[in-house]
Amino acid sequence: MSESDCLVPSENLPPEQAGELLHLPRQRAKWEWMSFFVRRLGRGEVYRADTDGEEAVFVLLGGTCQADWGPGAQRIGERKNVFDGYPYALYLPTGNKVTFTAESICEIAECRVPSTAQLEPRLITPNDVVSSLRGGGNASRQIVDIMSPAFAADKLIVVEVYTPGGNWSSYPPHKHDVHDPPTEVDLDEIYYYRMNQENAFAFQHLYSHQSSVQRTLKTRDGDAVLVRSGYHPVVAGPGYDVYYLNFLAGSSRAMAVTEDPQHAWLRSTWNALDPRLPLVLRR
Repeated sequence: MSESDCLVPSENLPPEQAGELLHLPRQRAKWEWMSFFVRRLGRGEVYRADTDGEEAVFVLLGGTCQADWGPGAQRIGERKNVFDGYPYALYLPTGNKVTFTAESICEIAECRVPSTAQLEPRLITPNDVVSSLRGGGNASRQIVDIMSPAFAADKLIVVEVYTPGGNWSSYPPHKHDVHDPPTEVDLDEIYYYRMNQENAFAFQHLYSHQSSVQRTLKTRDGDAVLVRSGYHPVVAGPGYDVYYLNFLAGSSRAMAVTEDPQHAWLRSTWNALDPRLPLVLRR
């Protein structure tokens, strides 16, 4: 395991208080790639950002706002929170600016990576994302692709994952820490957790067959886990549905992973998906 695999706790601001919920520049994480921030805007509050030498994606976790990145202000957002529907997101390549003006309390997750690629900004709406169900039995979960490898970006991949209470996710355990395409590519990954009840929790287990170091992290609403290497499965606490937002970037823009051969056999036991899925639908 790497020193940069760690749990980053949320600031846990009261629900009515605006401010930065998480501040993680890549220098603090000692990462080559991603910086990650989460902020809550109060009604009427303005947030401005630019992307000089970086590409960025802004995922609206909840609330509504006016966003202006050049074509004029557009109203974006419709879900109250991450369990209330599909997301709006804004992708900005290098050399762009955006102003967000909150119409209601809204929360924005922002991820950035170094980039000089001359690409086009794009607003991603709930009609643009792709939802699918994955796994089986108590390893069933819902995947919402915001920016898949087919999306016209330089480095970033963005996915939302919904796991019913008691279920496993990112399972069978997989890793992506070796650049050996097309079998596997080296990707750093952020897990940003949101949960549907106050006392909800999940566990994430980080391990590697090349190291004796193992970590099991207890995560709560608003926490982030940084995954640099090794396998990293997740289990949601029984009774508590769990959401996590994944950002990935690395040596190649592909979702090429290696499953733990000790556990891959479990796929053969999956006869049906969990009937609780999907947890969210297009509004």
